[in-house]
Amino acid sequence: MTTIAENLATIRATIPDGVRLLAVSKTFPAAAIRAAYHEGVRDFGESRIQEAIAKQAELADLTDIQWHFIGHLQSNKAKKALTHFDWLHTCDHLALAQRLDRLAAELGKSPQILLQVKPCPDPDKYGWPLASLWPDLAALAQCHHLNIQGLMTILPLGLTPAATRQAFQETEAAAAQIREQFSPPLGMTELSMGMSGDYPLAIAAGATMIRIGRGIFGDRPPLPSST
Repeated sequence: MTTIAENLATIRATIPDGVRLLAVSKTFPAAAIRAAYHEGVRDFGESRIQEAIAKQAELADLTDIQWHFIGHLQSNKAKKALTHFDWLHTCDHLALAQRLDRLAAELGKSPQILLQVKPCPDPDKYGWPLASLWPDLAALAQCHHLNIQGLMTILPLGLTPAATRQAFQETEAAAAQIREQFSPPLGMTELSMGMSGDYPLAIAAGATMIRIGRGIFGDRPPLPSST
């Protein structure tokens, strides 16, 4: 069985400079995060707020960790997410963005936000279909308390390499188009796409951030029953 250090060395050998490695630590214990931290990882992704809060308490001495929320964000948990995370990857509709903007103003925060999009149809995933994002961009540009940095996508399971490549390329092209028309305030400099099984294709298409869990930590333990 390989160690976290060995896994990280293998992955880093395949990642060019400028691509941020986000270690998806959801369901893994705080000790695993600490081990990855000591190998130089500073960005960690969690999908369940209460689980993340417990880990953050255990790891309070690691003050330079950047915490990324990568799970489905319900509106009633938006305030808690803003309080405990530096990045929110899963802003998936306009009403949520506007709620986050209002709450960020109340909290005096300027969170880093990614818009979750769907470059190909998938009823099991949240996010804007790419064509549906355009009518909302003007309103998103008015969310002055959010730093909307780019796009995030999670592709359906079972795509061919060619379909995967095309989906990533379409996401990158959309970000470039938005950047041309709306920057600032919509910078669109970040593309969070690619996971353990497809991140090389994502990097080739322009990903600036890849989300790796199993490739770093090994097989994922079962999800706890509570949120």
